[in-house]
Amino acid sequence: MTHLFNLRVYYEDTDLAGIVYYANYLRFIERGRTEWVRSLGIDQGALKAEEGIVFAVRRVEADYLAPAKFDDELVVETTPAAVTGARITLLQEVRRGGTVLFSAQVTLVALSETGHPVRLPANIRLMLH
Repeated sequence: MTHLFNLRVYYEDTDLAGIVYYANYLRFIERGRTEWVRSLGIDQGALKAEEGIVFAVRRVEADYLAPAKFDDELVVETTPAAVTGARITLLQEVRRGGTVLFSAQVTLVALSETGHPVRLPANIRLMLH
């Protein structure tokens, strides 16, 4: 169940050398994760309001493989790798055409509004598989 999110590199995404600033890849994959969750029919605002649950990044392991440049058309690919009671592990790649520019393994945790780990509701876990 891979989700694809398209984006274009804007001038504001680049550094003085005209390539995407390294931290912006994290922003790109965040957008990809948000759109993946939305595509599953999960309303994160409602999840917070009704269940008191939010997602937080626990860990990111990232590899920068090749630079993206101004005006490139990119695709963020998001694929779930594992879902447990309170943890989601995703594999994410940023591609330009058939070339992988950036890859990451991202671990998300479900937290209460006080910042404590909580189990995801069973219906949400099923949606994430």
